Amino acid sequence: MIPPPSAPPPALHLRGITKRFPGVVANDRVDLSVGRGEVLALLGENGAGKSTLISILYGLYQPDEGTVELAGRPVRIGSPAQARTLGIGLVPQHPLLVSRHTVAENLALGFGSGLFPARGVTARIRELSQQYGLEVDASARVSDLSPGEKQRVEIIRALLGGAQVLILDEPTSVLTPQEAGSLFRVMRDLRADGRSLIFISHKLDEVLAVADRVTVLRRGKVVGEVPTLGATRESLAELMVGRSVDFTRKRGAPGTGDVLLQVHGLQASGSRGLPALRGVSFELGRGEVLGVAGIAGNGQSELVEVLAGLHGATGEVTLDGRPLSGGAQERFRAGVAHIPEDRIHSGTVPSMTVAENVALRGYDRPPLARGLSRDLKRTDELARREVEAYAVSTPGIHTPSRLLSGGNIQKLILARELAGEPKLILAVHPTYGLDIGATDQVHRVLLERTTAGAGVLLVSEDLDELLSLSDRIGVMVGGSLLGPFPVGEVTRESLGLLMGGAHPHSLPGADQGVVAGGLA
Repeated sequence: MIPPPSAPPPALHLRGITKRFPGVVANDRVDLSVGRGEVLALLGENGAGKSTLISILYGLYQPDEGTVELAGRPVRIGSPAQARTLGIGLVPQHPLLVSRHTVAENLALGFGSGLFPARGVTARIRELSQQYGLEVDASARVSDLSPGEKQRVEIIRALLGGAQVLILDEPTSVLTPQEAGSLFRVMRDLRADGRSLIFISHKLDEVLAVADRVTVLRRGKVVGEVPTLGATRESLAELMVGRSVDFTRKRGAPGTGDVLLQVHGLQASGSRGLPALRGVSFELGRGEVLGVAGIAGNGQSELVEVLAGLHGATGEVTLDGRPLSGGAQERFRAGVAHIPEDRIHSGTVPSMTVAENVALRGYDRPPLARGLSRDLKRTDELARREVEAYAVSTPGIHTPSRLLSGGNIQKLILARELAGEPKLILAVHPTYGLDIGATDQVHRVLLERTTAGAGVLLVSEDLDELLSLSDRIGVMVGGSLLGPFPVGEVTRESLGLLMGGAHPHSLPGADQGVVAGGLA
């Protein structure tokens, strides 16, 4: 009797991978496999061990224990260059491209040869673009590309290197819905061609839409491995955090209707002297969440910096009926809280302790100061109280903030900025890169503040977040604000089209009032 043929080995198999850092076991006997022509989603909260595992796969770290096998053959991955030689490619969360160079020039840095290396890779770029639907102009300058186009360049770079196992790290974090849909089509084409993909994302709807199987890490260990068929957002979230997560909570009670913030005719220049804000006008009511969507670089950052007192502008801004002026400290004392985009360098002083960062807004005034001397006992009491209230995970209040995870740094900023019961909260990407548990807490805190009468200006590239929390949503395009539109009159798709430059009246359903109802 002829024995049945054995199944082929997986394209990638990790066996018992363990990686230790001082005081931490980042990966604890991790087993993981990816079949040929399969999309595996790798899920886990911040600190679960995903980044360490990917760094081992890409040759940035060496495991303390365990083995890596490619097509059944044990390999040692000593560097990223060796990973690429072995057929492992990485598409990073933030593209690593030289902005002033063209697409071909960027890709020639690794794969070109001869006197004119960019010419040598152009034909190959065109071939891969056509084969997998990666629409990229090889002669285009990278600075002129959209986030989705830059990501396609990174995918082509990996394919030029012969990647058979492709790691995509949070690939949709800055994409419009249309760009994300295009990416998923590319992923399906790559899978159909026999390539293996590892997809890292916090967006569970996307995981369910594109992945075949899910592996979940928690505290460095694999706690679950399930097919996406039959899985739900709720079941995956429970595996990630170890408890049930409620996805049904939406916006809080509607605002009072009273105008809190009035902005009229804001004009501001960007870093290169070009217009960043072009006559931006809107109103924000008490208890309202006003969402602001837009592709990065369209004026969202400048708008928030102007309102926070960090960027000069012309125009009129009033808060609670009074002109809003002065620098950041004056505006904070007037009731403006600022949760910045760069939480590590703009939101905290990394070298300062947790207690010192909590006290930054009021260290020079009672009760934290008496004349010229600081009351360190009161400062420590405040820090302990806020750390407990916001569940900041830290070894102690005298730990430098740079040693905290991104989620805990964000909680630290929330504790400081919201301590004085502000009237206006400027929240920029407040949950970017956070896990489900931390995101849930940030959302809950913001909504609690609106219940108390505060207004929130929420800038986010996560359209699901905006649709879930906002009462109205505006879209920044080229320094101008489209809308705001009542949240019930827009969808992810219509917002994505507006972000891409479509005129509101050109969208499907505009003549029936869809998105047109809120047009300024």
